[in-house]
Amino acid sequence: MTFVDAGPAAAIAAGIDDMYAAFLAGDRRRFDAHLHPEVTTWETHLPGPLRTRAQLDAYRDERDAAGRRPQLAVLDARDKRIDVWGEVGLARYLLVAQDGGPDSPGQFTRVTDVFRRVDGAWLIVHHHAELLPPDGRETP
Repeated sequence: MTFVDAGPAAAIAAGIDDMYAAFLAGDRRRFDAHLHPEVTTWETHLPGPLRTRAQLDAYRDERDAAGRRPQLAVLDARDKRIDVWGEVGLARYLLVAQDGGPDSPGQFTRVTDVFRRVDGAWLIVHHHAELLPPDGRETP
């Protein structure tokens, strides 16, 4: 998916929001349209670093086949900070996941995504996410 005429930082922000909306909708194809084929995925709750999109797909296929795909009511990227240098962008944000609606306790994850512009589209080439304590506060 390509976002045009919004400026690079705004296009990256819109892409992040669309990616998580696609996750909530169960639209893996749309979600994956935001990922580079060689994306590295490092998340504290995933098994080791996943160094390619193929490894990520294998993990998700196994998870989904076991019926463990997260069912969320809210998945929201908040407090985005985005910098762009030519064909490279960096986004940092707090990802809030809630399974029971806006009043349910949330799960908070600190995320850093590195983007590269490929054929006009901003694609994530590295995703790093760290699960925060249940209250969402960062430890000193």
